[in-house]
Amino acid sequence: MRRVKVADVMTADVVTIRSDLPLSDAVARLADSHVSGLAVLDGTGRLIGVVTTNDVLGAEAEADDDQARSRLLSKGVVADVMTPRPLTVSPETDLREAALQMDYADVHRLFVEVDGKVVGVVSRSDVNRAYASGKLA
Repeated sequence: MRRVKVADVMTADVVTIRSDLPLSDAVARLADSHVSGLAVLDGTGRLIGVVTTNDVLGAEAEADDDQARSRLLSKGVVADVMTPRPLTVSPETDLREAALQMDYADVHRLFVEVDGKVVGVVSRSDVNRAYASGKLA
């Protein structure tokens, strides 16, 4: 059986957001895109973080009261809650290796980069689909 690479199963259409945009924009983009994590880019398009539904929910849970929660969503920006320095892989990375990286780091996705630019994202769901379809044995 041939070696399955990240490029064989990744999603090339990565949903992104800039770190300086309102947190409410991130919430809307997460909901509208039906994804659980967004690649966070700086002004030059460089990957600097990831913001997930868990990041948003965690920040809301840490808010002291309803006013603080409301303020977070109305005045907060993506950079306030994002996880910096997300894990990345190359499109040529063996899918099994990528799956192990996700498992060891306890993350649900790895961003795929070529020459410092995000070209895709591979998730645990992608790995599960590859396994279920017989691409991985």
